[in-house]
Amino acid sequence: MLELRLDRVTKRFGTKIAVDAFDHVLSEGVYGLLGANGAGKTTLMRMLCSLLLPDGGEIRFQGERIGEMGARYRRILGYLPQEFGFYPEFTAERYLTYLARLKAVPPRLLLEKLDEIWELTGLADVRKQKLRSFSGGMLRRLGIGQAILNDPDVLILDEPTSGLDPKERIRFRNIISSLGKDRIVLLSTHIVQDVEFIADEILLLKDGRLKASGTPAEVMQKARGHVWECLVDEGWAGRLEERWPVSNLKTAGDQVCLRIVSAEKPVPDAAACEPNLEDAYLFFMQEAGNGREKQGLAQNAPAGRRG
Repeated sequence: MLELRLDRVTKRFGTKIAVDAFDHVLSEGVYGLLGANGAGKTTLMRMLCSLLLPDGGEIRFQGERIGEMGARYRRILGYLPQEFGFYPEFTAERYLTYLARLKAVPPRLLLEKLDEIWELTGLADVRKQKLRSFSGGMLRRLGIGQAILNDPDVLILDEPTSGLDPKERIRFRNIISSLGKDRIVLLSTHIVQDVEFIADEILLLKDGRLKASGTPAEVMQKARGHVWECLVDEGWAGRLEERWPVSNLKTAGDQVCLRIVSAEKPVPDAAACEPNLEDAYLFFMQEAGNGREKQGLAQNAPAGRRG
């Protein structure tokens, strides 16, 4: 079984702690790394790719420090950065052939590997086209192709669906799901829906610290009892939005139906509801507020109809 172990991994930039004592063990499967922009996701991934050295702690693959493995670790690693470089005048086929040589893919295996990538990414019909004609979604699919050219045991994907339309995001999620059967896949994103249905485990990162982890069902279970729906007038809705995370808002006639994440009932007539992953994300990411102010707001709120 594959094992990638992070032991109190820490990275600082000046006085800022970008990743703070991150502890976790990854094995085969898809891991969704969720966090807001600036949470430390990219820094963590760059350390996993040995592009940055930790200031504290260590990262081991199969019990060996990745820094000591050197080229041996890079041979089992695939990486798709948030922005990856390409040559606009290259065709997709020429681009992957070029990168395969850089990654020392044996020539006898190249054609077979390229055929696998064309089938997986759906780019077979455009493999002879120049990359300058590719859409953003096609380029991201080509990016995943270059990341798996060397058949890696560890695949790191940094915000792979950023900027894609819904159709391309679904296509990309399906590709990622198929890749997690026999390798470690770590996918970072700030879009909850991108990992809700494909991740075997969710890692929630906030201010460089691991706030929660578990299967999607386990993470959602931890937010149970903290998600509420209520129907209030428009003026009161604005006040509630200022004080609690709102995962959904919908106008209903002259009132507003709010889905609120809160440790306490936000208004007297609020109804508890089952959390989804987006609710759980907000639950773990919300800042601690002024409890007295919130309690007073809840007590003074007018009762409304339940949503």
